[in-house]
Amino acid sequence: MKILILGAGAVGGYFGGRLVQGGADVTFLVRPTRAKKLAQAGLVIRSPLGDAQLQVRTVLQEAVRPDYDLVMLSCKAYDLDASISAIDGAMGPDTLVLPLLNGMAQLARLEQAYGKVRVLGGTCYIASTLDADGVIRHLSQFQGTSCGPRAGNHAHAGGLLQELAQAYARASVECKISEDIEQDMWEKFVLLASLASMTCLMRASVGEILAAADGEALMREALSICVAVAVAAGHAPSAESLKRTQSMLFARGSAFTASMLRDIEAGGRVEADHIVGDMLRRARAAGVDARLLATAYGHLQAYEARRLRGAAA
Repeated sequence: MKILILGAGAVGGYFGGRLVQGGADVTFLVRPTRAKKLAQAGLVIRSPLGDAQLQVRTVLQEAVRPDYDLVMLSCKAYDLDASISAIDGAMGPDTLVLPLLNGMAQLARLEQAYGKVRVLGGTCYIASTLDADGVIRHLSQFQGTSCGPRAGNHAHAGGLLQELAQAYARASVECKISEDIEQDMWEKFVLLASLASMTCLMRASVGEILAAADGEALMREALSICVAVAVAAGHAPSAESLKRTQSMLFARGSAFTASMLRDIEAGGRVEADHIVGDMLRRARAAGVDARLLATAYGHLQAYEARRLRGAAA
């Protein structure tokens, strides 16, 4: 199996590097500056689970050819259209695409570009960042990915995903082949939309929010809205998933925040529309009272307006 990974950043670079360690045939589609850095220093991972410095294959957009069985996307949601343009030359008639983006809206956009039969489902779990020096830094002990075929996918999707999981296993990365990947994606969407709405709105960690007089009640309201939307979509979170989500959102003293808040604190662009905005639109379509999400989304839109005109966050 030949795999193309778009980008070699905090997520794609980390999971792609682990696949290289697992013996997979991986090429990274990158910009010229990143290609030069990778040629000079290799793909460098610093992780509590094991460091790595790997020589990897790269290709530029103008040179990419439809020679791949699987294309993996781990871009930010606001770069999705540009990413589709970048991988277009790699998409042969049987090439499958595996998005590892947060949220759900990417599925419809990718189906529009390539048809439902070629779009797999996937999600990943990691806290990582790309330093200015090009080093990928894994910030915690957890790592993992989940992927799976969706209705109507190519018959060979299962075989490709099994091969992918085996390569991950050889690098000690958990890769779950899900029997209902859209359910998994929805369960993460519920967690992330709740977490991003509250930590960004309050500009605070879970522990700091819970220490506020009405913090726990507001956190419960945000989670209740997102669960109601998932139920309306036919993807009610399982009891196990809900318990896991609650353990993260209601942990007293926790320093847990959404990566979206870290983006705000760095003055960067945020995935507000794709996560909080999309959940809000789905809530309104389902008749769910989502005023708290509307407030959080309005806050994020105002932040983006200030960022674009150069004002401080």
